[in-house]
Amino acid sequence: MATDLMKYIPPILQDVAEFKALAVAENPEFDEGWIASANIRYNQFVETLTAEGAKRWEGILDIVPKGTDTLDVRRFRILARLNEQTPYTYRTVKGQIELLCGENNYTFDLQHEIYLLKVRVALISKGKLDEVNLTLRKTVPANIVIDLALLYNQHMTLGLFTHQMLKNYTHDGLRNEVING
Repeated sequence: MATDLMKYIPPILQDVAEFKALAVAENPEFDEGWIASANIRYNQFVETLTAEGAKRWEGILDIVPKGTDTLDVRRFRILARLNEQTPYTYRTVKGQIELLCGENNYTFDLQHEIYLLKVRVALISKGKLDEVNLTLRKTVPANIVIDLALLYNQHMTLGLFTHQMLKNYTHDGLRNEVING
């Protein structure tokens, strides 16, 4: 944002050297003020946190970011931590997983009779697997076994593509990467 204070000075004074010098000197200060003001607004909401705001929330919530985390992943982790709530019901836990992964980016199967919860996270949400695991460990009762894994590409998914479209992938890539057609 480039501030131009000269347009706020009356036309009769715009040719005065002192006013020109003041405007040039103060323009960067006003730019910094506008940026700081915008950052205050951005840091009011998790979805728009700046790196500085994310660092502050991570300190409050005792989150240690990984060196490879993007700002979006850091925001996601903060949001996940803020959305933890008790008591934990089936609907609550499933809602938290949906919030983390997004609609249709996971499967959630609770088998009551054998005390097993099977959760599969879609490859598109692979980076969120650790946070899903942490959320499940905190919310699911201790007597229920958690079976968490990635929802890898399967033949029925890959069958929608031609061999020409898939030839650029390795076998490992076909199984482990999000395939865009």
